Formats: sequence, C-alpha cells, structure tokens
Amino acid sequence: MKNIGYYTQGIIYAILSYLSWGILPLYWKLLDMVPAVEILAHRILWSSFITLALCLLMKKGDFLRNYFSSPKSLVKLLITGLIVSINWGIYIYAINSGQILEASLGYFINPLVSIVLGMIFLGEKLNKIQIMAFVLAIAGVAYLTINYGHFPWIAIGLAVSFGVYGLLKKKMNYDSMSALAVETTLVAPLAIGYLLFGVSGGGSMFTSPSFSVVFLLVFAGIVTALPLYWFGMAAVRINLYSIGFFQYIAPTIKLFIGIYIFHEIFSATHAVSFLLIWIGLALYIGDMIVRLRR
Repeated sequence: MKNIGYYTQGIIYAILSYLSWGILPLYWKLLDMVPAVEILAHRILWSSFITLALCLLMKKGDFLRNYFSSPKSLVKLLITGLIVSINWGIYIYAINSGQILEASLGYFINPLVSIVLGMIFLGEKLNKIQIMAFVLAIAGVAYLTINYGHFPWIAIGLAVSFGVYGLLKKKMNYDSMSALAVETTLVAPLAIGYLLFGVSGGGSMFTSPSFSVVFLLVFAGIVTALPLYWFGMAAVRINLYSIGFFQYIAPTIKLFIGIYIFHEIFSATHAVSFLLIWIGLALYIGDMIVRLRR
C-alpha cells in the first residue's frame, strides 16, 4: 500500500505540474500591458529568490555550495541559465502577442527535436519509427511555412531552446531544483540591471500605482518555480513512461486556450500541420511503449 500511495502521489504531482504549465498563458495574459522583456526580467529575478528558498526548505544547501564553489559548474549553469531565459522570453512574447497556437506547436515538436539532438550529441541511434516521426514533424512545419509564407520561428525557437536546455541538463546530471536556483541567480544581475534601467528611465511597470500589476510581476517567481518543484517530486516517484504521456497535457491545454478563450484562428493549414505532427507523436509514443516494455 505504501508503494501504491507513493506512485499515486507522483501522478498527482505530474498532473499538477503539467496543468500549471498548460494554464500559464492565462496568467501571462494578465500582464499583456507589460513589455515581454520586463516580464522576463521579473520572472528571472523572483524565480531566483523562490528557488533558493525552496532549496533551503528541501535541505539542498550542499548542492548549492558545491555548484557556487565550482567555476566549471558556474560556467555550465550560466550557459543553461541563459538558454532557459531565452526560452522563457520567446514564450512570454508568444503569449502576449496573441500567438498561443504557435507556442503550443513548439511544445508538441519539442520531444521530436530532443530525439534528433540525442542522436547528434549523445550518439543515440534512431530506429525507423523515430525517423518517420521526425520526418512527419518536419513535414508539418514545412506545410505551415509554405502556406503561411513565413517560418514559424516561435514554435521552432521554443522547441530547439528547450531541447538544447534538456540535453545540457542531461549531460550535466545536476540536481534539478538546485541547478535552477543557481541558473536564475547567475542570470539575475542582467534582470536587475534591465529593471533598474527601466525604473531610472521612468519606463518600468513595476513602479506602476496598480498593486495588481506589481503583485503579478512578483508572483511570477512562484508560478515559475512551483510547477518545476512538482515536476521534480513526480520524477522520483513515477517512471519515464508515465511522464512521457503527461507532458502532452500542457500544449493541449494551450491549444484549447488559444482557440476557445482568446479566439485565435485555427485554420485548415493549422489542422494539416498539427495532424502531421500528432501522427508523428503517436508513432513516437507507441515506439516508446514498446521499447519500455522490452
């Protein structure tokens, strides 16, 4: 019974994390009067405080001391911190510029991008089904590009940046929450510099008389760190097979939010593009199930 309870807790944590990531567009939309770069700066700054506090609460002080005292680790975590900041920036821009569908597309593509990155940088072999899945994803992106006349840089930017971030984190094999705390702390001076420049120039929304805007900007650290904490709790309780299924909750919710709440147009071109990518994902998931059972 103890094991069943432990696994059930993992499922609950996983659902909480992916549901949170799925509905985050609603949160960022509340701040659409704030420039995307300023939202990003606040997200980095307050995430640093929250993740450091969580690490101390979770008794991960030894990890923090080890990372901060190692120049090699600091360089690595600065690089991953900059990459995840770029990912966050693209995502916030996509949401607040009314391109939630393209953001959703990016996170559907992400697992297939990760397959190719693993092949290139980790020497992993692609089987025929994985190659077919990736080709279908490429076809979906190409179809969208040709019919819309512009490259879906938001979707590809999100997929590639998060894929590279995941690849580097896998190679580093650091404690996830402690590493995120160090990453955001290392990037925080850039965020602070930007915010101070905005305040001195009179262009920062943080000095706005609106309490709700200030609260939402500060709370950005919570909405960033908490789902990551839940994900970390889930990852040690349930297997990769289950995590693989849950990861599609978030982009699916984003897709419905974009269509039914913010009334973005889901055209026939979108339908064909998404369908090709979904078929590729179905092949990928099916192949993953077979390999895990073996």
